[in-house]
Amino acid sequence: MVRRKALSAVALGAAALTLGTLPAQSAYAAAPGSAPAAPAPAKAAASVSAHVRTPAPAPAPDTVALRAVLQRALSQGAPGAMARVDDHGDTYRVAEGVADRESGRQISTADRFRIGSVTKTFSAVVVLQLVAEGDLGLDTSVNHYLPGLLPDDRITVRHVLNHRSGLWDYTNDMFQQTVPGFEAVRNKVFTNQELIDRSLTRTPSPAPGTAYGYSNTNFVVAGMLIEKVTGESARSAYQSRIIEPLGLDNTKYVHPATAIPGRYARGYLTPDEAGAPLVDSTRQTASWAQTAGAMISDPADLNRFFSALLGGRLLRADLLAEMQRWAPTNAAGTQHYGLGLRRRDLSCGVSVYGHTGTVQGYYTYAFTSKDGKRSVSSLANTSNNGNVLVTMAGTLEATFCGSGSTGSGASSGSGSGAASASGTPAAQAPAAEAPGTDAPDRGARLAGVYEDIAPGIARN
Repeated sequence: MVRRKALSAVALGAAALTLGTLPAQSAYAAAPGSAPAAPAPAKAAASVSAHVRTPAPAPAPDTVALRAVLQRALSQGAPGAMARVDDHGDTYRVAEGVADRESGRQISTADRFRIGSVTKTFSAVVVLQLVAEGDLGLDTSVNHYLPGLLPDDRITVRHVLNHRSGLWDYTNDMFQQTVPGFEAVRNKVFTNQELIDRSLTRTPSPAPGTAYGYSNTNFVVAGMLIEKVTGESARSAYQSRIIEPLGLDNTKYVHPATAIPGRYARGYLTPDEAGAPLVDSTRQTASWAQTAGAMISDPADLNRFFSALLGGRLLRADLLAEMQRWAPTNAAGTQHYGLGLRRRDLSCGVSVYGHTGTVQGYYTYAFTSKDGKRSVSSLANTSNNGNVLVTMAGTLEATFCGSGSTGSGASSGSGSGAASASGTPAAQAPAAEAPGTDAPDRGARLAGVYEDIAPGIARN
């Protein structure tokens, strides 16, 4: 019989609270059953030596550069682009272009959209909460919980969260042709097992734990673990453990429904054929992604989520540290992956934490500072456009490096197309091939520059 844990104190007590009123430490911040820590005794103010310098405050977000990045994305084919920054209580909103090409409605940071692989961080948080509750072990075989699911007993829970399982990404075959591949699955509802079976047409490689290889299959497995251990749907787990406690009113897991509820930006998929019209890809089940990429949200909710995560409100301190056991994922050593969480090292020396998402018609960046007090979520409502994909990384430079930053993907290795305060691109993004180029490995090569998405979706 599956044992169901009672909700944590943060889930029970904070459903109606805003992020600002959530306790600084959740129920996950102390070992289960431990007594509350006694308050520290008051200390007299210590004198400060004359040679001790107060750290300079971080530069303010550069909204001029932020707008320039969005305008550049529009010049490269995105119908619309927008970004919201939440910084120590201040909010900055920038938007360019349209949310709907037919009506001409302007895009807004109030619009919902499909967040793609940002879903993976939500899934990882739930899995780590289950680790905190003793229901899962990070270094325990997946097959211990899901007997016979995978062909290698050495694949652990940790390996699926840090993409070191060796499991083949089924989307590589599914989206060999961008629009036909999408239309074939737009209204299809897959079971988790069907997606795993597609992956297992290829033998897992390399050996578990030996190499990083981004694969949506890993987070389908994570979703199966969540459902097996909790005895409830992934939707219910997201809702009770993250969405309700944080008050994420615009965040939904609607799979397998095809519509985005409420106000939303439409998504537009770029065909492989040069000059072909964009395809409205808004309505889809996203069943091919499920717990790897099927959630819907908006910038305010994503900023609140990542701020809460890095601020220690969702996970016990030791498990948040496990989430941040980084391994480099690019040759320059500026991009790293932990457990369902990314770190990017920017040109100004600042590291930011979050995830990116690609689903047909939408490119998302959602990152926060180490303390969770400055966050940005940005969106371009197109996909299969490598130039836009790389350019939108410039929203991180503009947000966290501030005015005067000249950092770019070319110099930092992040693959960003940052813009200067004057609005001039600081450097050209790595060149992406034109749609329709006959290059079967073009997705793999783009993913080599920008490793946040699977090659099967990294089309140009």
